[in-house]
Amino acid sequence: MKNLELRYEAGVSTVTLNRPEVRNAFNDEVIAELTAVLYELGQRPEVRCVVLAGNGPAFCAGADLNWMKRVADYTREQNLEDASGLARMLEVLYRLPKPTVARVHGDTYAGGMGLVSACDIAVVAEPVQFCLSEVKLGLIPATISPYVIRAMGARAAHRWFLTAERFTAAEALRMGFVHEVVPAAQLDAKVAEIARALVNAGPEAVKACKQLVHDVAGRDIGAGLIRRTVEGIADIRSSEEGREGVRSFLEKRKPNWLLPQG
Repeated sequence: MKNLELRYEAGVSTVTLNRPEVRNAFNDEVIAELTAVLYELGQRPEVRCVVLAGNGPAFCAGADLNWMKRVADYTREQNLEDASGLARMLEVLYRLPKPTVARVHGDTYAGGMGLVSACDIAVVAEPVQFCLSEVKLGLIPATISPYVIRAMGARAAHRWFLTAERFTAAEALRMGFVHEVVPAAQLDAKVAEIARALVNAGPEAVKACKQLVHDVAGRDIGAGLIRRTVEGIADIRSSEEGREGVRSFLEKRKPNWLLPQG
């Protein structure tokens, strides 16, 4: 691939944005590549976890300037088609049937924040900064907004969407946009620790758990939702993996889904 690097080890696939010369800014070509790769990884049973990373000084600076120049004269219809590609890529990442971890080693702006927020878990190195810079260009963070607002909350979005101020990794942690902030030297170790926990869990249970969060978050607690949760635990308890997990616990042995070490 031209714009991405792929690495697989012990159940973990790492997808690395590889355009350091433009701070990993994306264009339609990058979006198409990333969409295809994520979709394929989602279908592979040996992949238990996907880590999204970046090469160079930044994690992702948002949209590529040359791409922005090209779309500047697009009609509304052309803009609709163009924006649909980014929307599709973010949805594929968000709904990937594998747990995803954003390894954020450098500054992250605009669409890059969409990538981070569409991942299940975000680990950030100090002193990374974030910025939703769209309004400075007379634009809005529309396509990424469903994911970013879910990640940081509507109240925080009112400030950071409207002011286009930069904010620190510590502030991102405080508002819940990211899960861990560590010194740069500890970033890989923390990502590996989280990936190990994901790989060691039951793969079907992790998939179902991710869907559970999507189904339950923000919903009113009513008869329909309660019924959905009752069915969820009944289904997983009666599944092959659920039965194996309980048996292995009671028999004080390791479950059969664990991957060989070494």
